[in-house]
Amino acid sequence: MRVVERFVTLCGETHLAGVPCALIRFAKCDLRCSWCDTAYAREAEGAEASAAELEGWVDRTGLGLVLLTGGEPLLQAGLAELAIRLAARRTVLVETSGAHDIRPLVAPVVRSVDVKCPASGQVDRNLWANLDHLRPEDAVKFVIADRADYEFARSVISRHHLGRPVHVLLSPARAVGVRGGSGGADGGLDRDRSALESARDLAGWILEDRLHDVRLNLQLHRVLWPEGEGGAIGSSVARP
Repeated sequence: MRVVERFVTLCGETHLAGVPCALIRFAKCDLRCSWCDTAYAREAEGAEASAAELEGWVDRTGLGLVLLTGGEPLLQAGLAELAIRLAARRTVLVETSGAHDIRPLVAPVVRSVDVKCPASGQVDRNLWANLDHLRPEDAVKFVIADRADYEFARSVISRHHLGRPVHVLLSPARAVGVRGGSGGADGGLDRDRSALESARDLAGWILEDRLHDVRLNLQLHRVLWPEGEGGAIGSSVARP
């Protein structure tokens, strides 16, 4: 398997946000979302690592939660087997784009499955059958860039009867806490202000529609460490 980085951090999203975890980020993704915030992983070759090596590293962290993310982790041969092995002794959360079959990730592995909204540019890559295979404690995530994305997400939630015990997450596309360049509409404090406004707008739509079975999902790690998650906490980061 090709790994871009691995480090100890707090889980940044889903119902497990804030829980200390061992994060492994895998290389490559076959989607090109307009708002992608990990393009470095999408383009990276990564470093080869065996399942045994990764399992040993996780054991040494001593943590009870492992986050397998990317890129797109399901592009890695052996990913499902690794997740199942790790889940024998701890909680394992796999973040996936929703474009690949999640069924190989059997219980008790927890899946966070994206549904791509129109502004992502990748809505045609949604594998809708995945929504029929969600289990309790899985999560389904919509990244919302505008009102049209919100209406799309609301329609999907209704049509597929999404809700508890599956966690439904609505995330603003612009990550709160991420700083841009110096000045300008997309840089510095202006970008931070826009990010917060996007989150407030999304919160307002959720409340107006009384969507009681969804969760506003902010990227906690980007609020805490906008300069870069691994370096900000002195973690062991392995990037080729």
